[in-house]
Amino acid sequence: MLKSYETVFIMTPVLSEEQAKETVSKYKKLLTDNGCKIVHEDHWGLRKLTYPIQKKTTGFYHVIEFQGPATFVAELEVAYKRDERLLRFLTVALDKHAVAYSEGKRNKTKKVVA
Repeated sequence: MLKSYETVFIMTPVLSEEQAKETVSKYKKLLTDNGCKIVHEDHWGLRKLTYPIQKKTTGFYHVIEFQGPATFVAELEVAYKRDERLLRFLTVALDKHAVAYSEGKRNKTKKVVA
């Protein structure tokens, strides 16, 4: 049974645009190689951080929504922890309401789920 997840990671601002794309490609490949299906992804670009992380005040944000086995999330987060190009990451499980909200947001419609 595949569950829905959303993962966001912040890459260090010292990366070039090409290095940032390579980092995103690495994680997309990791997801697909482990049986995950990428539902949606969004690159937010360089954003100001709320507070400094490792003396950096900006970072490249990237969000990936995917469906995958529950056991894979721990493996994904270990890969994140080992990558010096990442400042922070967060992976959350999405319930049916969050999935419906995300679909509505992508389709630019306001769905109200009761």
